[in-house]
Amino acid sequence: MYRDILCSFLAIGLLFASTVEAQTPRRRPNPSLAPIEDVPGLPRVLIIGDSISIGYTLPLREELKGKANLHRIPTNGGPTTRGLESIDNWIGDKPWDVIHFNWGLHDLKYMNDKGQLVAPSEGHQQVPPDEYKHNLEKLVQRLEKTGAKLIWRNTTPIPEGSQGRVPGDEVKYNEIAAKIMRSHDIPTDDHYSFVKPQIEALMLPANVHFTKEGYAALAKQAAKAIEIRLKE
Repeated sequence: MYRDILCSFLAIGLLFASTVEAQTPRRRPNPSLAPIEDVPGLPRVLIIGDSISIGYTLPLREELKGKANLHRIPTNGGPTTRGLESIDNWIGDKPWDVIHFNWGLHDLKYMNDKGQLVAPSEGHQQVPPDEYKHNLEKLVQRLEKTGAKLIWRNTTPIPEGSQGRVPGDEVKYNEIAAKIMRSHDIPTDDHYSFVKPQIEALMLPANVHFTKEGYAALAKQAAKAIEIRLKE
């Protein structure tokens, strides 16, 4: 009898669990991160970057339609430490004509010992400036080995009130990056200067991310830089 009751409870439990699982919506994969098939005869362009670049990947692909096969890494590029860990996999074994790359926004953010984004007074920068300089130099050297034409995209502005980041830190990190790019003769797609006068029009309030219109504007900016590089 007890065994029959126990079996009944187990059956009900399994039925409930399967029902809940069936009713729980699965998160759809981000189409920006999905791989694409190359159109034969078009140059291959790779985007390496964080969530900002994820936001402008699809409109950028539209801007370059018929001009280039626009690929991107299948994830958020994060800080330079993640870049060093993953760069070989991201580059793969196929040739690239242009690589448009960025790191910085995740390097300068403040984290606690649990890996949580916190106020600057409660944590430390994920990758301090000196380490950022060292990491970025190594990444540039690795990217140069691909033989691709490189474009550096600098870090976009940090609005007042952005969680875990200090407005002005992006300027310091951009200055570090600018020196490295000059030493390697790599042009900069200056999204910082492009966005700074239009923060309120392009960015979400107290947030490092952008509106739909903002991402579309960044896509046009990136497309110009990529098209120029493709013609060189």
